[in-house]
Amino acid sequence: MNKSVLAIDIGTTSITTIVAQNDYNNKINILGRGISVSSGINKGTIIDIDKASDAIEESVNLARTNLNIDIEDIIVSISGVHTKSLRSNGFINIPSGHITHKEINQVLNVALYDAKIVPDYEAIHVIPLYFKVDNADTIDNPLNMNGSRLEVYAHIITAKRTYLTNIQNALKKSNLEVTHFMLSSYASAIATLEDDQKVLGTAVIDLGGSTTELAIFKNNSIIYDDVVAFGSENITNDLSVMSNIPLNVADQIKKKYATLYPKEHENYINNITNVKTPILGNESEQQEISLDLIQPIVHARVEEILCFIYDKINNNNMTENMYNIILTGGMSQIPGIELLAKKIFNDIPVKISTPKNIPNGYIDFNTPTLSTIVGLLLYALDTNPQFELNSQKQLRTKEVTINNEENKSLKENKILKNEIPQEENNELSNIKIEEKSSILDKFWKKLSEWL
Repeated sequence: MNKSVLAIDIGTTSITTIVAQNDYNNKINILGRGISVSSGINKGTIIDIDKASDAIEESVNLARTNLNIDIEDIIVSISGVHTKSLRSNGFINIPSGHITHKEINQVLNVALYDAKIVPDYEAIHVIPLYFKVDNADTIDNPLNMNGSRLEVYAHIITAKRTYLTNIQNALKKSNLEVTHFMLSSYASAIATLEDDQKVLGTAVIDLGGSTTELAIFKNNSIIYDDVVAFGSENITNDLSVMSNIPLNVADQIKKKYATLYPKEHENYINNITNVKTPILGNESEQQEISLDLIQPIVHARVEEILCFIYDKINNNNMTENMYNIILTGGMSQIPGIELLAKKIFNDIPVKISTPKNIPNGYIDFNTPTLSTIVGLLLYALDTNPQFELNSQKQLRTKEVTINNEENKSLKENKILKNEIPQEENNELSNIKIEEKSSILDKFWKKLSEWL
């Protein structure tokens, strides 16, 4: 297939870009990576489009250095701050009695068409929760089944249209046009979950810089997503204010000394008791602060964030759908966070996960901070995806790999067809081929024009 993709994870602290390509063996090859300091973005929102454009351009240029390939798809992550999710269902009749990709595409479009989407929002994912054929039991994959009626229940993720436009405008400076948008928590879940976890029920909590994103999977589909507008930057701000130190110093202390273990815990390993820091507003002077003050500040903020997530899960009756909990993202690296999360989530098993490894020569994906970007790549280069309408309202289906001989044969047939002389074609053009078109087919043709 040899498909190439450029994936961009737009975060508050950094912007990560990776260029990758599928070869004919469906192996993902990493071709380039760029990371830039994020600018003009706060809590998943573009607040200065010029600064954001510059930061994205820097990341993209680093990733594309010395590369001379055509990029087929450009996929960009979307923060849950700008999304709303809803449920919808739809059904169609099947005159032929046989379910193909066409009928699956139609029924998902009906569910989208009937959904009560908030004005100024548009769908970026239409994900089937389950299908039904002739009112029988729920099924995951109706392809090639026989029936007279196909029904779907779908989870629809929508994003604010103005935000999507702002991202598109920010990428124009790099002469890029977005092909697909993807919810960042959805990407992180794809990157960190095993097949069994997707089926049994797992919550993925991506603890980022300024937001904490949530996605719950069950029966191999995302059934719930949400976001809390707090992240590790709030810990930095708390340390700065409480200890009267500059933000950059507070961030360094957080990364080096932050812990959620109490001092009496066996895993509390900080041997240093005090550190000297400059004073906020008078950085020429030094002060000494006790690291004993760090743990309570960090603990209070992380506990608050996890409690917000728990409340969202509980208030939406999603607790029973969680077999276990996966923590990922930069803040998940704080020592002791597993124990705290387990207490908050009533002893549900908690694990910190890094993204699935993509073997390559020079990028180490073994860090929770890269979960979203890995998920973008796995989604964009998946050759056998689950059924879903993507942000272009296209049905994701299995890619068919054509070997060189088949490809050559197709080209030759195309050439032969194009080389038929016009006078020889006249007789063929007089033969009228009657196309049978049902009322339903006409309806779908019209609906596709509206969409």
